[in-house]
Amino acid sequence: MSALSPAERFAQAAQRSQHPLTTEFAASQRFELDDFQIAGCQALEDGRSVLVAAPTGAGKTIVGEFAIHLAMLEPGDKAFYTTPIKALSNQKFRELVEVYGPDDVGLLTGDTNINGSARIVVMTTEVLRNMLYADSGALRGLRYVVMDEVHYLADRFRGAVWEEVIIHLPPSVRLVSLSATVSNAEEFGDWLDTVRGDTAVIVSEIRPVPLEQHVLVRGDLLPLFDDRAGVATAAVKQELMRIRSGSATTFENNRRAQSTRSARQAGHEAPRRGAHRGGQRQVSPAQAQRIERLDRPDVIKLLERANLLPAIFFIFSRVGCEAAVQQVRRSGLRLTTPEERTEIRRVVQERTRNLLEEDLAVLGFWEWRENLERGVAAHHAGMLPAFKEVVEELFKRKLVKAVFATETLALGINMPARTVVLEKLEKFNGEARVAITSGEYTQLTGRAGRRGIDVEGHAVIQWTAALDPQAVAALASRRTYPLNSSFRPTYNMAVNLIDQFGRARSREILESSFAQFQADRAVVGLARQVREAEESLAGYEASMTCDRGDFREYSSIRRELSDLEKIQRRDATASRATRDERLKQIDTLRKRMQRHPAHACPDRENHARWAERYWKLRKSTDKIRRQIEQRTGTVARIFDRVVDVLTALDYIAVVDGQEVLTPAGRTMRRIYGERDLLVAESIRRELWKGLDAPALAALACSLVYEPRRDDAGPGEHGLPRGAFRQALSETETLWQQLDDLERDHHLPGTEPIATGLASAMYQWARGVPLDRVLVDADMAAGDFVRWAKQTIDLLDQISLVAPAALGGTARKALDAVRRGIVAYGAS
Repeated sequence: MSALSPAERFAQAAQRSQHPLTTEFAASQRFELDDFQIAGCQALEDGRSVLVAAPTGAGKTIVGEFAIHLAMLEPGDKAFYTTPIKALSNQKFRELVEVYGPDDVGLLTGDTNINGSARIVVMTTEVLRNMLYADSGALRGLRYVVMDEVHYLADRFRGAVWEEVIIHLPPSVRLVSLSATVSNAEEFGDWLDTVRGDTAVIVSEIRPVPLEQHVLVRGDLLPLFDDRAGVATAAVKQELMRIRSGSATTFENNRRAQSTRSARQAGHEAPRRGAHRGGQRQVSPAQAQRIERLDRPDVIKLLERANLLPAIFFIFSRVGCEAAVQQVRRSGLRLTTPEERTEIRRVVQERTRNLLEEDLAVLGFWEWRENLERGVAAHHAGMLPAFKEVVEELFKRKLVKAVFATETLALGINMPARTVVLEKLEKFNGEARVAITSGEYTQLTGRAGRRGIDVEGHAVIQWTAALDPQAVAALASRRTYPLNSSFRPTYNMAVNLIDQFGRARSREILESSFAQFQADRAVVGLARQVREAEESLAGYEASMTCDRGDFREYSSIRRELSDLEKIQRRDATASRATRDERLKQIDTLRKRMQRHPAHACPDRENHARWAERYWKLRKSTDKIRRQIEQRTGTVARIFDRVVDVLTALDYIAVVDGQEVLTPAGRTMRRIYGERDLLVAESIRRELWKGLDAPALAALACSLVYEPRRDDAGPGEHGLPRGAFRQALSETETLWQQLDDLERDHHLPGTEPIATGLASAMYQWARGVPLDRVLVDADMAAGDFVRWAKQTIDLLDQISLVAPAALGGTARKALDAVRRGIVAYGAS
């Protein structure tokens, strides 16, 4: 590093004197803070809110940790740290406990309540939203809220929660928004500045650990980009073309092979380049067609020789992840030392000691542990949460060397690798196989490179016959990841807003949402088009001005006549009466045109050409005006429709000209989820009062469960009989009625009730063993746990708002579901 000039030293000293808390905090860290981290901390020290958008692994959370540090400096002040997923909340909770101790740190994730009154509380964003609507006492003294992964507000199912929190937080609370690098960070920052006050927008696109990108062609790692060309040109293109045409060189121009010594000096070995040496390898066209990717064990061996482990292999399929682990297992590959295997077994025993002995076999525990001891593992949403947590811990400790994961690993969890391998650049989105986006590519490869450990990260794309190097290079170099709001008013939101603010003020609040902000921004562009068009229209009108008469009036008659004549010529199937009538019209228009003063103008056709341009532009301009009308006040109009539905069902009443909540509306305030209205109305109509605990658990599961698109479900086979069938039938009838009512009010409605997991949940709540339940459910243990936790969430809401008898049954059902693997660990 070059010595600083006197002026630079003076500037640094001035910054330190102006921001002593930032300087002190930075000095306490184990690594030197980057410029964007310092800027974020300084903004908080200045009393501002802050939006920090930076790549995965760049260290955005340090700014959030500084906000917590500031809160702890003042007695009585609090800080909340919100995350989008429970697993990330648990991870952050453990990290903060290590810094501040268990007495000052709490955890709230819906089904977990640890020290909720602490000065630092980690929670899922939904928990904070619910606290705001309930005006919880825990909000007293709140000074900072950190919203980690705030780009989740683009999520179409849960994104509205982030906007609700941002809008409703007290003005005195400083907001720390942490986001992945998005292409419209400034727009999002402008909105935050509007609704939260002075907000600093800090954007960094610099990875703290540089990323080297390669294409793996058989046993060769080729650089994706040719630096010598001076532009982002795919260096592999020529070599792949040679393979496809039947010949290939030894790739001696691979620049990484030429820098082996310097790479080793930096603590890394350069990627190995295959077994062939010197000369040229000739491949026949038939052989070229048979060139395929290396088997996974061979890829791992190649990465191991090149000192590029640990690695994450992203496979966009759970089944594919498990199959990959088995493939490595069958190969006999072992990546761990005896000492590492002993430590792996110790961690596994410690973290899974509460699992029931009879459940271990059905969970595949013994095979899973053996794979871990080999240094390989899978990671996906179908795994038991406890198993995923063990994989994450062992990978971070470099005991597990290769993990085969779905893309869900790229979200939130702190699990960086030295290398990321992408086996394919397409995935199934539920309907078709589609190419991954540049944003997804950036998110996935962002895992490569561990700060403070690696000099560089590595992204490896495996070659396939369909690979287009130029397209891959464009995908890897593009950074377009726009953040678009998914906000929409819900029934629960509506009753909470009206209860606190009334209808008029609620409309104003919703018009301040990011969704409306973006719509209005779009309107600004459309309005600009209208203004420009109006200037052109004025010019056209001036050019067609005629001293004989009003040429715009004349041209209007002429256009109407021309349109009618075209219709008459084309519409040969019309009745004789219709055609004759059209002819009381053409003749009249022709006479009006001929009598018009402008018709006799010698410059008539020149005026007419300008008139034609005028009417064509006028038509397109009117279309834009209609678009503006549709976008303006969009969110408030949807809110009005939601309120109208609630009024029709007597959840809202009008008293002295003001909307107020009825008793049913006050019940609705505490019911959250996609089916809030159906749940509230079912409770009010007492549709579930005759159910026992297992049957209520099964029905609650039917209201939260979302089957895969290809899951037809069991129909009525295996469903509980008796009272459950009647309650289900009445609930389905109610759903149909509500769906019709919603559509009458131009609202989208909700999906039909899904009973695919009801039988399994019924059996589980009755105490049936796990192995039998999972066979009935026909799903992985992790998936069953996830749906069971959501069932518990709904049962908990019912227990709080339902009449005494149903509430008691809901509590029994909740306890019956919360057992075994469901009760163990976090999700």
